[in-house]
Amino acid sequence: MSEKKEIIDKYIDETNKKNIPDKLPAIATRAKMLIYPNTVIPMFVGREKSIKALEESLEKYENYIFLVSQKKIEEEEPKVKDLYRVGTVARIVQLSKLPNGDYKVLVEGIKRAKIKKTVESKKIFMFEIEMYNSDLKTDKKIEALVRKIKELLKKYMELTKKFPQEAILAIEETSEPEIISDLVASIMPVDLDEKQKMLEIQETKKRLEYELEILAREIELLEIEESLESTVREKIEKNQKEFYLREKLNAIKEELDGKEDDEIKELQQKLKEGDYPDFVIKKAEKEIDRLNRMSPYSAEATVIRTYLDWILEIPWNKKSQDNLNIKEAKKILENNHYGLEEPKERILEFLSVRQLSKNSKAPILCFVGAPGVGKTTLGKSIADATGRKFGRISLGGVRDEAEIRGHRRTYVGAIPGRIVETIRKTGTMNPVIVLDEVDKLGTSFQGDPSAALLEVLDPQQNKDFTDHYLELPLDLSEVIFVTTANVIHTIPPALRDRMEVIYISGYTDIEKFKIAKKHIIPKTLKEHGLTQKEFNISDTAVKEIITNYTREAGVRSLEKTMAKVMRKSALKYVQKNKKINITVSNIHKTLGAAPFFDSKKNEKPDIGVVTGLAWTAYGGVILDVEVATITGKGRLITTGQLGDVMKESAKIALSLSRKIVEKMDKKYCEEFDKNDFHIHLPEGAVPKDGPSAGVTLTTAIISSILKKKVRNDIAMTGEITLRGKVLPVGGIKEKVLSAYRSGIYEVIIPQSNEKDVEKIPEEIRRKIKFNFAKEILEVLEIALIGGVENENK
Repeated sequence: MSEKKEIIDKYIDETNKKNIPDKLPAIATRAKMLIYPNTVIPMFVGREKSIKALEESLEKYENYIFLVSQKKIEEEEPKVKDLYRVGTVARIVQLSKLPNGDYKVLVEGIKRAKIKKTVESKKIFMFEIEMYNSDLKTDKKIEALVRKIKELLKKYMELTKKFPQEAILAIEETSEPEIISDLVASIMPVDLDEKQKMLEIQETKKRLEYELEILAREIELLEIEESLESTVREKIEKNQKEFYLREKLNAIKEELDGKEDDEIKELQQKLKEGDYPDFVIKKAEKEIDRLNRMSPYSAEATVIRTYLDWILEIPWNKKSQDNLNIKEAKKILENNHYGLEEPKERILEFLSVRQLSKNSKAPILCFVGAPGVGKTTLGKSIADATGRKFGRISLGGVRDEAEIRGHRRTYVGAIPGRIVETIRKTGTMNPVIVLDEVDKLGTSFQGDPSAALLEVLDPQQNKDFTDHYLELPLDLSEVIFVTTANVIHTIPPALRDRMEVIYISGYTDIEKFKIAKKHIIPKTLKEHGLTQKEFNISDTAVKEIITNYTREAGVRSLEKTMAKVMRKSALKYVQKNKKINITVSNIHKTLGAAPFFDSKKNEKPDIGVVTGLAWTAYGGVILDVEVATITGKGRLITTGQLGDVMKESAKIALSLSRKIVEKMDKKYCEEFDKNDFHIHLPEGAVPKDGPSAGVTLTTAIISSILKKKVRNDIAMTGEITLRGKVLPVGGIKEKVLSAYRSGIYEVIIPQSNEKDVEKIPEEIRRKIKFNFAKEILEVLEIALIGGVENENK
């Protein structure tokens, strides 16, 4: 079988040799990839001499051409002496012309051949060639060489991982020494000299031995490289690998277009053009450098980009210019708010000090008052009057300290605190920031936000306030902080100590009327698309709404009720196209039945019934305190939803009453032993608490013991002690106004509250008779008909 194959191969070889001309046009190749027999390889032809050789081959030499390599690849116009003497006879299989005029040629290597004689070298290379005869003898050594080369070649392909599985299978199916030899020569990544040497070795056996050496050497180098790469890979940590990949990516980008990452460039440009302190620039440069070294798709890169956005958007050195024109500021405050003289005066004082001294620290104002009295809008007016930006932070229900100080960057989804967020939003370092509902801060396992506010609101500390997220000092010393609260006692003492408390009492009916006429009605008219030609509301109707449809210290419900009137009037106007007039006679058709009616004074004096004055979040009210003595064992019964403090006041009042009547006459002592005292406050569904009913309760109990009637035209308030001292209470203004609305024009209040009378509007103060009491006997002498002097005697 082997002999038969040799005969066939010899016949084919002789046939090919006869068909190939002895003289062929030649192309000087300058690629490291030489063309060997038994291979099909594409090549590009662009030089004029080579293109002419192609044309000559196609026209006269049956597509045969001689391919010989240049000794120096960079030589553009090689001579015959610049060419190797041995090349490959090839056949042109396919030819296509490219748009630039070059040719793409697919050639098939046929035979090794050497240059015998130069026929022409000016227009084209034309050589007389002598072809190498194939060495067709196969012995056991050649078979062993082929087997070993196939084994090493397969291993080489697996190590390089550059060859498809089909190529490995093709090698396994091939056993021809010549084909294996040429295949190895074509794929080995060696120098041109070694490539040429594999082409020039004529004897197959020697060529296989030489290729075996090269294969073994290349495999050894690949194994060493793989070992080194594996060792290095084990030592490199994740961040180092990302750094390597990032650098490699940058190198590729620079190689492609020489451009840096657009995002990095934008951040650097922003840092360069912005006005930032040195410590911010230093921190930003460090973070940009870190970002530049890591993969843009990593989670940490996203965190760094967000952090850089924050620190570069904070207005570190931007401040708005204060409006120090006192007259203009006063005009703005008067236009925005009616009344509120004390807060307005305090704002003007601040501006005056700023005008005289540029180094004065911003105040920490705390407006305390009932809902709807204008605490928050007063903060906006401060911003308007000073020409500063305005920001608002709602603290109601905040339980997490991080809401103030920010989250540390180690946490997922970390962001700065609300202080930093508001500074960024306002765009200046000296805005007016209102901290709403500071009395409703909570505490939890996440920390105490009120403690975090200590640094924010302390003028001695907030110059270097540090947010946990930014980790950079932020100067808050020029921020005007305005806090608001409904009550002061729920604010922690340490926090309250840092604030200047300004109490804002509720509005009187007269003040509400003026606010409605000046602010609320024009505003709601505009909001509902009405004009004075289309809508009119009488003054008496406005007063009716204030008196019987709203009951509050502020004007929030008044504004809502007025908006309701406007909506219904707008509907009527659209339907009838006729001017709408709202009067006191038709207001109930628009709003329905009035939900409130002012309490009226008792029709006549009575025993054990005393009119007391109370304060609520909606303003002052009058309460009838009723005491009845019933047969019993001296127990105290309380009804009417009394709170713990008021129950304690009732116990004090009972003990004090016994002490007082014992001094009058011993016969009254029996009344305490054989009777129970039932104290009741009407409107039992409404919770009532506070110490200010002490004098009222004591008066009612003594009235029921002495069987003396209490005046129905007088109301009272005040805390009582076991010694009979009358202590001051709050809400005097609201309480007196409630008495005035109820038709009571004489009140008893503690002597210590005499200073609070000045806050009551003068037009009401003139109509009210004030009795100032230091002790309970003074109250009893005024309130009880007939007094208690005769009893003492």
